[in-house]
Amino acid sequence: MPVLGKFALATAVLLTAACGAPPAAPAPPGAAAGWSPAPVVPLPSQPPPSLVVDAPLPELLAMGLVVLRYRAENLRIVPVYGPAALDVSPRIGHIHVTVDDAAWHWADGSGEPLIIQSLPAGPHKVWIGLADPTHKILDEKTVNFVVPVHSGHH
Repeated sequence: MPVLGKFALATAVLLTAACGAPPAAPAPPGAAAGWSPAPVVPLPSQPPPSLVVDAPLPELLAMGLVVLRYRAENLRIVPVYGPAALDVSPRIGHIHVTVDDAAWHWADGSGEPLIIQSLPAGPHKVWIGLADPTHKILDEKTVNFVVPVHSGHH
């Protein structure tokens, strides 16, 4: 390829990248404006963690599939466990889940919605505990719902 051709091609690539890229986000104005601290710098102090859980998605519940979206505030959900992880800043943890007061629970560090299927029609409850890396519960929520009688299979 002639030198001018390479130059034209490089210029076209640069212009396409520059013109097609979305504008850069403004610099964070500070936590007061709703920005979370960057998870790259240890924080000298942190507000207490809390758990927010949505009601099951009704259109899926009608089909017998329970999907619960949740999020943690002032804690990042990651699959890291053990006492050494207590020193990580910003704070990290995971959730514990119990369905219908079962004698057992499971832990999840994915941060993805909970998906529960094949519950019989009728009332149910799901307890979700926000836990630190040593499994100490920091906040908890219980979601009550009714699985309607439905036809179909997942």
